[in-house]
Formats: sequence, C-alpha cells, structure tokens
Amino acid sequence: MQSPLFGHTEVQSQDRYALQNPQLLRVLLGGQDDVLARKGAMVAYQGLMEFDGEYRTGQQRRRQARTGEGLDLMRCSGQGTVYLANLAQYVHVVDVDSDGLTVDSSYVLALDSSLHWEVIAVDSQFGISGSGAYNLNISGHGKVALMTSGRPLALQITPDRYVSADADAVVAWSSSLRVQMQAQTSSQSVFRRRGNTGEGWELSFMGQGFALVQPSELLPPQNAVTGQGLRAQYGAGQHGARGQNQGNIWSN
Repeated sequence: MQSPLFGHTEVQSQDRYALQNPQLLRVLLGGQDDVLARKGAMVAYQGLMEFDGEYRTGQQRRRQARTGEGLDLMRCSGQGTVYLANLAQYVHVVDVDSDGLTVDSSYVLALDSSLHWEVIAVDSQFGISGSGAYNLNISGHGKVALMTSGRPLALQITPDRYVSADADAVVAWSSSLRVQMQAQTSSQSVFRRRGNTGEGWELSFMGQGFALVQPSELLPPQNAVTGQGLRAQYGAGQHGARGQNQGNIWSN
C-alpha cells in the first residue's frame, strides 16, 4: 500500500513533550512521572499505560460550578508514549517557572502532575464573559500544553510598554503581570460604544512578561457559542460571569 499519508510518521525526540505536528502532542512517560491531560484528549498510545479520572473533591466541584473554571482531567501513568489532541487545535508547550502562568481552563490540554493550580478572579466591577472573569493560576516548575484556535501571537510586555487585548481572544499571560479589565470605550456610554463597534471587554497588561493572544474571539470549538441578542452582546445572563469576583481565590 502506498500513499502520501505514510509520510506523516512519528517525530523522533527524547523530549518528554514533543509536537508531532502543530495539532498533535506526544508525551513520554517513564513510570514515575504522571501527566494530567484533558479528559478525552488521548488519541493513541504505546506501551503499558493506564488512564484514570483525576479525583476532585466536592469542594472543587462546587468551585467549578460557581466560577465556571476548573480542570476536568485524567491521569496518564505507566511506561510508554501517549498522544494527545483536541479538535485539531494548535498545541503549544510552555515551561512554567517561578513567574507562574495564568490561563483560561478551556485552553489547557495537559500539564505535569507536579504543578499546582488555583482558580483566581481578575479584579472587575462587571460580570463579563470570556477570559478574565475567572482563570487558572498555574505555579511550580514543569510544562503545560496549551491550545489555541489558529496560530497565536505572543506579545511581550515591559514596564514602558503595556498591551491591551480583547478579553475573548486572550489565552494566557504571565502571572507576574498586573491586569485590569475595562470596556473598550472612549465615551461615557459604554454600551453605545460596544454596540457601534462590536468590540467588548478588554484586558490591559502592565509589568514584565508576555500575553498570548489567539486569532479568534471564540472559545475552543466545543464552546464556540456567542449567543444572540443584546444580553449576549453585553455578556449578561448566561453569557456573563457568575456573580461578583473581587478578592476571591479558590485552590486545589
């Protein structure tokens, strides 16, 4: 049997995380270093592997129900290779260090089991849809595999160069950055401005670090629902944040 398909062979690498193509990730496991992956993200594996649902306490489930943020994970363990993907989204491997990483849980494909995550709230007086209302702060030392809809843009932020981005396009940012959420407006009428331009809420980043922005203002395909009518336009009702979010932190 012959076909150009057989040219898409495994990329040989000794790295624990290795991209096989822009949308498929291979993770090597040596028997002692488990990886936590998005539930259902396994597309193939080799070797003696086990897949178990990662246990979440009742408190963690209640936090996710209240904030809409959390990680539905499976634990991949054993000796061998596991291949991970999700709806043909682009995959990117990030090294988490002492600065930490803040990310919308919808964009997490996998992470080292040694990392710690907690749900945090971005300071805002508004209930807003999209990234920014509640997010995950991932800390420790290890790797995280993120997903984007299309090829992203990594924006460098310095003390003399701050960046603003559409909250629905932001995927992740350095946890060390100062973040403010505001409406895209230059007049006193926030709603008139948003109604005229189609632009919504934005995140402004200040400090030293980076922000990752995808070329899409939608969540991953499984959540790509923008809603209809004025309530959806302004992030109200089921499209808005679940309650006020100032000063709240929930951890695992």
